[in-house]
Amino acid sequence: MTIKTFFDRRIRVTGLGLLLAAAGFLAAQAVPDQARPPAKPTPANKCPVCGMFVAGYPDFLAAVVFRDGATAYFDGCKDMFRFLLDMGAYAPGRTRADVSTIWATDYYSLGWIDGAKALYVRGSDILGPMGRELIPFGKESEAKEFMKDHRGESLLRFDEITPDILRDID
Repeated sequence: MTIKTFFDRRIRVTGLGLLLAAAGFLAAQAVPDQARPPAKPTPANKCPVCGMFVAGYPDFLAAVVFRDGATAYFDGCKDMFRFLLDMGAYAPGRTRADVSTIWATDYYSLGWIDGAKALYVRGSDILGPMGRELIPFGKESEAKEFMKDHRGESLLRFDEITPDILRDID
């Protein structure tokens, strides 16, 4: 092998490597990181269920992030569940299979928590922006303490919340 052939091969291999690395970088940029909580809503973001502007209620925010990176924000978990249980009415063309992550605002820490793993207190004396609300918690001990302090009726897991539960809240 001559020096020229060696360098020609080296340049082709290096060029291919750089091209593949660039493609990987661009692909990573195009796919949102659904493991991270969503950005704060803007003043223009509205709840798709009730139409309320959500940015003014950061203590009760909930969000659904879709696989394509789009985010639906809610003024509370009650509307988030209404959305998830009847997506055809609120997001025509989308299904539960399109959902990547679900987020809720923990009542005590006010930070985002995994909404699918959260615990929800129903029937407390704490009102959200739209009245009676499901209050989310990341820790069971805090949810139980909250129930005692605020006369909560029941502690529910994500998959226990049904349309009947939502009807009882209003």
